[in-house]
Amino acid sequence: METPKKENKSSVWLKFSSLGLQMGLSIYIASLLGTWLDKNYPSDIFAYNKVLTLFAVFGSMYSVIRQAINMSKEDDKKE
Repeated sequence: METPKKENKSSVWLKFSSLGLQMGLSIYIASLLGTWLDKNYPSDIFAYNKVLTLFAVFGSMYSVIRQAINMSKEDDKKE
């Protein structure tokens, strides 16, 4: 019989930590871009910083959830 390969615990930790890093960086960059747009193109109606940061939060959450589901499906296929 073939013994199942054990996936290294550090690789799973690395996958999830990279997801968090990706999420944090995208939110930070969107916030910087929004601040720059607010300074250079002021608007009374539209706050670029808030809109871009919220957009990055929702986009990042969607990406993290999608990647976590894909990782779960890969784990199910291995078993």
